[in-house]
Amino acid sequence: MSELCELQGRLASAMEAECLWPADSPWVCPAMQDAPRHAFAPERVWDWDGDSYTPIDQARDSARWARLVYGGVYDSTIAQVTDGLPTSSLSCEAVVADMLDSLILEPGHTTLELGTATGRNAALLAARAGPGRVTSVEFDPHLAIAAHTNLAAADAHVEVDVGDGQLGAPGAGPFDRVMATYAVEMVPWAWVEQTRPGGRIVTPWGRLGHVALTVSPDGRSATGWIQGLATFMPARGIGPGKTWEQVRGDEIPKAEGSFGRNLERLHRDANVLFALRVILPDVQIRTEASQGGTAWVHDGNSSWATLVPSEAGRTVAYQGGPRRLATELEEAWQAWETNGAPGLYDYGMTRTPEKQYIWSNDPDTGPRWPTAASLLSTTKQ
Repeated sequence: MSELCELQGRLASAMEAECLWPADSPWVCPAMQDAPRHAFAPERVWDWDGDSYTPIDQARDSARWARLVYGGVYDSTIAQVTDGLPTSSLSCEAVVADMLDSLILEPGHTTLELGTATGRNAALLAARAGPGRVTSVEFDPHLAIAAHTNLAAADAHVEVDVGDGQLGAPGAGPFDRVMATYAVEMVPWAWVEQTRPGGRIVTPWGRLGHVALTVSPDGRSATGWIQGLATFMPARGIGPGKTWEQVRGDEIPKAEGSFGRNLERLHRDANVLFALRVILPDVQIRTEASQGGTAWVHDGNSSWATLVPSEAGRTVAYQGGPRRLATELEEAWQAWETNGAPGLYDYGMTRTPEKQYIWSNDPDTGPRWPTAASLLSTTKQ
């Protein structure tokens, strides 16, 4: 136990050193220290060995287990793997603190959490909102049972229900605050309906960042700013989709050309990556910094591109499928710059009963882009 407490202290100090404890929510740091990660971690966690996820049991390798539970400030702990893919985790310390700060939670707030997982985030919500003020919904019955056990051991009075988080908590509410711990492409309208006018919804969006929405006085829309950039697991039952390798297949590139943008910046600049995600909502980008930068791009369907530096100093684009994704990326990049190159925190989201869109700078007058889910919904009508 002393080793775990030491690791917990190191992680807290790292958060302090990087100024990651939210100044506007001073309750977050002590609450997270009172609900240590190891108290909510399962006896078996998982580690990526470069090819697949390997189970690490606390009873067999307690030191490695502890290191996985207490990684760096941006390291999550995989708590469940299903069919070779992670399906539950203890989120990284930095993101947990940031999302709690974004919620602007006050004592007495009735709070709905979607995705109980190990129960730690629900315990943190209850530490602020108060006993009996938090309802948490978990899709997986086995996780729900484990979370209930963890919460009871922590003396956190949280109601844990088994159900589909996309539906919220039918029959309950309305809630002052709603928080999801998994990513959605389209914020379920049920969440808006179950939040009081003026209430706040914090949710990961598109596995890339998280947004905080405030419900309008008439309850007919929710609008708010992007709060941060991180990668999140999707809602249960929604697969990861095709990988670049699956889209690429054995196809010989149909086109070879140049890519006129800086690959290193594409890799390191979150503002560029987010802007491209907004303008091209169905396009996925993976980058590496090695050898001057490499990028793999695909649309999840039939088009792909590989962007690699050449000895001549230019970036070569190898492409396949009906779309020319390298060209689309350049055009989107140019459109972003023409729009004033807004940063990550200059973007926001609006959800109405009919649609969802991202905007920049101003929710009423700024440019708008429909999200991928909205585009799909429109196509099906």
